[in-house]
Amino acid sequence: MKKAEQSEATRTALLQAARELFTERGYADTGTEDIAQRAGVTRGALYYQFRDKLGLFRAVVEDLNLHIVQKVARALQAGREEQGDLWDRTVRAGTKAYLNACLDSAFQRIVLIESVAVLGWEEGRELDEKYVLGLTRGALQELMEAGLIAPQPIEPLAHLALSIEHEAARYVARADDIPTARKEMGASLERLLDGMRVKG
Repeated sequence: MKKAEQSEATRTALLQAARELFTERGYADTGTEDIAQRAGVTRGALYYQFRDKLGLFRAVVEDLNLHIVQKVARALQAGREEQGDLWDRTVRAGTKAYLNACLDSAFQRIVLIESVAVLGWEEGRELDEKYVLGLTRGALQELMEAGLIAPQPIEPLAHLALSIEHEAARYVARADDIPTARKEMGASLERLLDGMRVKG
């Protein structure tokens, strides 16, 4: 195996091990030795790939965000290829895909719950802008151009829509009965977003 390939394999193993342990134990109760041991590498290899535990946590959060965005983007793309109401193919399909993706236990614990405390609000916002905001902005722009949303500044609307979806996902993640919470929140979110639609 080439050195670059071996380095990439080590990085992948560390990300997977960290994802599992952060999901099981949380950030504070997971040590770098635990992560290295589960990944089957040395602590030196961990620190070669990542500056510290925080850097590794940040990489896991980014990886999970990218995974969610790709799932939602695929759902939106599939909707564009179907016939029917653009609102349903964009808003309903996107919301459903996002909330369903958020049922993943790793995303719930690491991104929706742990990252707020570990990374802080400012860095969380930067990650949103890097991964999620563009997708939200693009979907809203398409709806506005189709006349389904009243003309208005897109930037504040995109931030507001994203905040609503994040809060919906956190509600589901913290619920005792997650399937019921997912169903109820999905219905509430659809009704709320339907209020944005231009009537007639």
